[in-house]
Amino acid sequence: MKKILVVGGGGREHTLAWKLANDSDAPQVFCAPGNAGTLSVATNLDIGAEDIPALLEWAKRERPDLTVVGPEAPLCAGLTDLLEAEGLSVFGPSKAAALMEGSKVFSKDVMAAAGVATAASASFTDVNEALAYVRAQGAPIVVKADGLAAGKGVAVCSTIEEAEKAIRLTMEDRAFGDSGSEVLIEDFLVGEEASILALVDGERAVMLASSQDHKRIFNDDRGPNTGGMGAYSPAPVVTDELWPAIQQQVIEPTLAELKRRGIVYKGVLYAGLMIDNGEMKVLEFNCRFGDPETQVVLPRLSVDLGPILLACADGTLSEEMVQWKPQESVCVVMAAGGYPGSYEKGTVIEGLTDAGAMEDVVVFHAGTAMSGDNVVTSGGRVLGVTAMGTTLREAVDRAYDAVSKIRFDQAQYRTDIASKALRRG
Repeated sequence: MKKILVVGGGGREHTLAWKLANDSDAPQVFCAPGNAGTLSVATNLDIGAEDIPALLEWAKRERPDLTVVGPEAPLCAGLTDLLEAEGLSVFGPSKAAALMEGSKVFSKDVMAAAGVATAASASFTDVNEALAYVRAQGAPIVVKADGLAAGKGVAVCSTIEEAEKAIRLTMEDRAFGDSGSEVLIEDFLVGEEASILALVDGERAVMLASSQDHKRIFNDDRGPNTGGMGAYSPAPVVTDELWPAIQQQVIEPTLAELKRRGIVYKGVLYAGLMIDNGEMKVLEFNCRFGDPETQVVLPRLSVDLGPILLACADGTLSEEMVQWKPQESVCVVMAAGGYPGSYEKGTVIEGLTDAGAMEDVVVFHAGTAMSGDNVVTSGGRVLGVTAMGTTLREAVDRAYDAVSKIRFDQAQYRTDIASKALRRG
């Protein structure tokens, strides 16, 4: 491949662009819109990830060999369908398939029909009925906006009062816009989370290395949910015994049920799992690479990424195409002060060169931009500092050593990334 377009401008997209740019055939990579980090591996385009007409116009004119769609919003808006109609190869599911993330109620319906284990739930479009349900069910309980909410539409509520507040915030105050016109209320699941990213070519599914995200803002999984404060790979909670069960009891039945409904899935199917005593249930499905899971999974891939993603688009994926390095990896997210609430932008970031010069370290940019010669903050999650190691402990220590070299005003990050795995020994 000579030309690849990566749609998006976050940490996931920087990771994708970085990995693709390092493929052996050295393709020219374009990012729309990209960030300050993608400038070193790609050509940034002044096109927003959700500007479907401009993306379509560029792709029709430039004819990239492959378009890789990073975020869920353009997928749910049908970007893949429009590009494929122009005869272009696209990595990312169709609008119909992306509904697995675009509607939590639809996703639950698919799981129920497929016999996939998940939390018991009920959905509501009437706020009073939703309030009555949580009062009858009790707490802890989980309230989810049905539609897209940038990873922030889920409230894990330890009391009925918290659940009532979450319902009103979502349905009455419309904190997540129209995504909150319907809510899904789920039983609270106990256990340890894991993320499984499966590559799908319409027929076959190949699971990528396991990982674990850290959703809460503070150490010990306290505070509100975020888009993810760090990750590591592999996740030991996903045991060798559990691995084939995930393929056979989660991924394959889900894809079969979608096909029964006339929906052919291509791209990434991301299963968020809750695992307790070797038993698993699906928390959610996403229709794209996870962020920050991508930042720990892709650096472990020992082969070129482009041909694998193209095989998903063309229907020629095979298990043998995916090979792994033996090292383990850790990503620590450095966020702006105040995130996931309001935060300042435009703060100068220092120490990036020192951190990036470290062996087995890559600093992936998420919310960054250029201001003159300076890299500055432009989002809530600013950087994903990723390190590899022969052991998880080595990777953790290396990642935090790199974090210590980076400075920006009011930077915040968790200091316990991968601690659950380390406690397992």
